[in-house]
Amino acid sequence: MALADAVKRLRPDATVIALGTARGLENELVPARGYALELIPPVPLPRKPTTELLRLPLKVRDAVKRAREVLDRVGADVVVGFGGYVSLPAYLAARGRVPIVVHEANQSPGVANRVGARFASRVAVAVPGTPLPNAEVVGIPLRRSITSLDRAALRAQARKHFGLDPDAPTLLVFGGSQGARSINTAVSGAAKDFADAGVGVLHAHGPKNTLAVQEFPGRPPYVPVPYLERMDLAYAAADLVLCRSGAMTAAEVSAVGLPAVFVPLPHGNGEQAVNARPAVDAGAALLIDDADLTAAKVAELVIPLVTDPDRIAKMSAAQVGLGHREADEVLARIVLEAAK
Repeated sequence: MALADAVKRLRPDATVIALGTARGLENELVPARGYALELIPPVPLPRKPTTELLRLPLKVRDAVKRAREVLDRVGADVVVGFGGYVSLPAYLAARGRVPIVVHEANQSPGVANRVGARFASRVAVAVPGTPLPNAEVVGIPLRRSITSLDRAALRAQARKHFGLDPDAPTLLVFGGSQGARSINTAVSGAAKDFADAGVGVLHAHGPKNTLAVQEFPGRPPYVPVPYLERMDLAYAAADLVLCRSGAMTAAEVSAVGLPAVFVPLPHGNGEQAVNARPAVDAGAALLIDDADLTAAKVAELVIPLVTDPDRIAKMSAAQVGLGHREADEVLARIVLEAAK
């Protein structure tokens, strides 16, 4: 959607249509942003040999047929894929008919983008060293509300919005849109330590989770919320963030200059640890393995950091230097050039 917004800024006469699946978040987010959404069958790619693998050719064929119908009906001039469930059918439907642009957010590309990159007009990647042919490093397209964020200017408003202490060092905690149980347990278990140290906490625990935290009158509040609809205000309210290190999260944290403690998701092919590495190497972030995440570890590592303004300032400066704040318009220009 950040790319779509950038395309419309550069070419107001452009039409942007999103491909999605019936069960994805795009059913809520895309229409709310003002873009048309077309649905095709999802094609999850099994990581291991299963009975689903035997059904894969038929699923791909059906999804490609549906995607081709959409491309023909809307008169598509270019197809852009980010490697999700709809990307492979879209690439195969567009091959030889419509120019393709591939964007890969992770250093380790998934199957869909490995296939699509073989016959794409342009291949854009978030980080150097991504093993795709003719890759151009552009970063990750982000919302303008994030890339233009002035955290210092919004701090007072942001802390008031969430009911946080206006002056206390403040930790932001989240584990992705659905939350993360290990993060929820470890950080909430250190609530008394944060209160005793005079540290406020804003903790997004996920809409399907609950979080009961003891209150400590007279101390900076620990504020649990199911979901953060205003991530710009959440970033502005915080001095430090403890979170997963998905590609989008790592990019946003870098763009806003927020020091981080990354806890990579322990599943998949280890891409979240790879995503965190540039910030860790630059001195902008720390990394904790999920298996090592305990309340005691959180208190031991986070409290001395968030209460040290000089170290926080140095980490913030290092974080800003890592970002690609104009990635949305850079990628939009690549897409418009491919469409010609």
